[in-house]
Amino acid sequence: MSTNHSIEEVSEVNYLLENIKKEYIEGIAPILKKNDLTLFGNPHKIPKLKKIQINRGLGLAAQNTNILKKNIQEFTSITGQKPIITRAKKSIAGFKIREDMEIGLTVTLRGKKMYAFLTKLIFFTFPQIRDFRGLSVRSFDKAGNYTLGFKEQLVFPEIDYDDVEQTQGLNITIVLSSSLPKTNTLFKLLNGIILLKFFRFPLNDYGYYEKYSSLPEISKVWDRKKHLRRKRWSQE
Repeated sequence: MSTNHSIEEVSEVNYLLENIKKEYIEGIAPILKKNDLTLFGNPHKIPKLKKIQINRGLGLAAQNTNILKKNIQEFTSITGQKPIITRAKKSIAGFKIREDMEIGLTVTLRGKKMYAFLTKLIFFTFPQIRDFRGLSVRSFDKAGNYTLGFKEQLVFPEIDYDDVEQTQGLNITIVLSSSLPKTNTLFKLLNGIILLKFFRFPLNDYGYYEKYSSLPEISKVWDRKKHLRRKRWSQE
């Protein structure tokens, strides 16, 4: 893919970037605060983007200098930031991994680079996925953070098909910041869904909870599931 972009294309991308950076402060945060002063009266309790982490595991392939260099170049092109090489914390004989061995790459984006990557993800990357049917809300964790994975790097506009020797995937975690208590797992999940929907994230099954008329009903369902998990673990 050519890296030469027209003035119109650059202007359009900058316009989208500027919009998505301002959208949270001028649009999303005031709406959340207005709709629930009890929960979001304190501005620090309003969910917001904290950082985006991109990870790729290479395993033993990371010992090949050429493969590692190629992956670093890809990550730098995709994220706009040079990645950090992750190392094994302990030895695992079954996988032939030694302690402190290079096994993957990671990038943490904040500020302008975070919003630039998010803009590209929403407006350019998702439309490149063949037969894309949206993202599942079940990929949220208990802290309200969202993780998704890509099977190949070709969906990113910076990657040239002819330069790819081997298709490799990567994982993206969108970390949200909120001062809600740790026990408010349900609210953190709902806040994450609301925030990503405001950012036009293509969540396809956020209506999963529509059959419940109130938050207490959803809480009962979650408590029942946790009880069943504990029962299974105790039996094992």
